[in-house]
Formats: sequence, structure tokens, C-alpha cells
Amino acid sequence: MAKNKTVATSDSVHEFIAQIPDEQKRKDSDRLIQIMEEITGEPAILWGPSIIGFGSYHYKYASGHEGNAPLAGFSPRKSAISLYLYTCENDHDLEKLGKFKMSKACIYVKKLSDINEDFLIKIIKDSIVAVKIKYG
Repeated sequence: MAKNKTVATSDSVHEFIAQIPDEQKRKDSDRLIQIMEEITGEPAILWGPSIIGFGSYHYKYASGHEGNAPLAGFSPRKSAISLYLYTCENDHDLEKLGKFKMSKACIYVKKLSDINEDFLIKIIKDSIVAVKIKYG
């Protein structure tokens, strides 16, 4: 079975953020770190080359594939900030979040000012509860 590419590293989160060319993405990343550290009680860790994660859990799928993943995380990509939350699989009234796009595994926002921060905090908290229920 292939090794997971997205694993926790010892690379500097702050150095990673400092190299982001877009000033607004740097500010939004700093704010997301503040929010997610407060919610999880865990420090920001760089997972792989570009995902900033908080806490971790171990998953194992029916296929036998298993690994570790952050409880909550994000990546300040060039086109949008990708929010990695388990909640994408849950029923939420996501239109309350504001302006975003979504795929099966991510919520994409251009900038934090486009979304309702209080609702984002609720989604993050709900996501962590759902992960802990499913994976222990």
C-alpha cells in the first residue's frame, strides 16, 4: 500500500506563511491559525508541503487504507484558501457561511471577509466533534 504524502512535518508554519505573496492571504492565514489553535487547543503544524493542521486523529477505511490527519486544517492556495474540515460530509446550513465554493472534501474561500466567522467557528467545532465520534 502506498505511503501517505500528507504527514506532519517539523517545517516552520510561520516561514511557510511568510513566503505567501498575497498579503491578504497571509493575514487570513494568521487569523485562521488563531481561530483553529483556540478551538483545538493544539499548535499549528505543517502537514506535507502546504497544509496547516491542528491536532490529529487516526483513520482506517474499510479498504484497509489508514493514516493520520489533522482534526482541522487549511491551505492558503493561490486561487483560494482550502478549509479541510470533516463537516463537508455533514448536513449544515452552509449558505449561512457566506461566499464559498465546495468539493467533497473542502470548502474554498477567497478571503475570510467573504464569510461569517462565527458560523465558520461553529462548523470547525462541529467537524471536530464528528471526527472524534467517528474515529475515537
